[in-house]
Amino acid sequence: MEQGIRRQSEEDPTIPIIYVVTPTYHRPEMAAELTRLGQTLLLVPRVHWILAEDSKTCSQVLSDFLEKLGLPFTHIASPMPDIYRKLSQAPRGVSNRRAALQWVRDHGADNGVLYFLDDDNAIDIRLFEEMRDTRKVSMWPVGLIGLYSVSSPVLNDDGVVVGFYDAWPAGRKFQVDMAGFAVNVEYLRKQRKASMPYIAGHEEDGFLKSLRITLPDIEVKANRCTEILVWHTRTTKNPLRTLNLTKHKSDNIKELAHNMKKWSVINLRLSPTFFRR
Repeated sequence: MEQGIRRQSEEDPTIPIIYVVTPTYHRPEMAAELTRLGQTLLLVPRVHWILAEDSKTCSQVLSDFLEKLGLPFTHIASPMPDIYRKLSQAPRGVSNRRAALQWVRDHGADNGVLYFLDDDNAIDIRLFEEMRDTRKVSMWPVGLIGLYSVSSPVLNDDGVVVGFYDAWPAGRKFQVDMAGFAVNVEYLRKQRKASMPYIAGHEEDGFLKSLRITLPDIEVKANRCTEILVWHTRTTKNPLRTLNLTKHKSDNIKELAHNMKKWSVINLRLSPTFFRR
């Protein structure tokens, strides 16, 4: 685990800090998605980014990226247990989020807020200010989810959550997306058994049930859940191509390929002398 802090002397230390948890793993889209998300977070005051990597160790390329970005961060390596990798629907990201949960329990400020934001999400920065005053659990709609293109709490005339509008109920009590809720850190600490299950599709529901909240407990945001301020964009997957660049041993393509390989964008079919400097 690695940690880093940027100097934020201009920020008010009394503002509740938001702990943004992002699981990630090496694939061709990783650099693009983390760059987009990281530069969005730079616009938000009092944010601590917990980047949880599906790996046995913290990779140097991500550590360097976080240092250059300048956000307060914690870099965690927490691989998925092998037993779950064999499943047809692997519970991706659970091990990473569970490790981040433990870090927040151990190090987070009581008035802080925990928020799970995947690297393929796009978010309006106004949502961070809305979630900052979360007392227990707050919720809002998430766009581009399922057959309805949205997942949202359903409110009665008094603004109380009475159910969920989601195309995939699947027996879930809390039919929400991972990016659709935030949790107060002090409240999280009081729920000593709160955790996230290794059950694909039921990670959010299992975690929220373990927090022992009821529907009336939910604090609604995004203009009484009538606006979408975060989207699950699901970046198109790109093949991990293997390139043969033996004709580019002394030009800029050598350096370009070296950087692409570090980010897992490509594989290379080359002799060992290609990367000697």
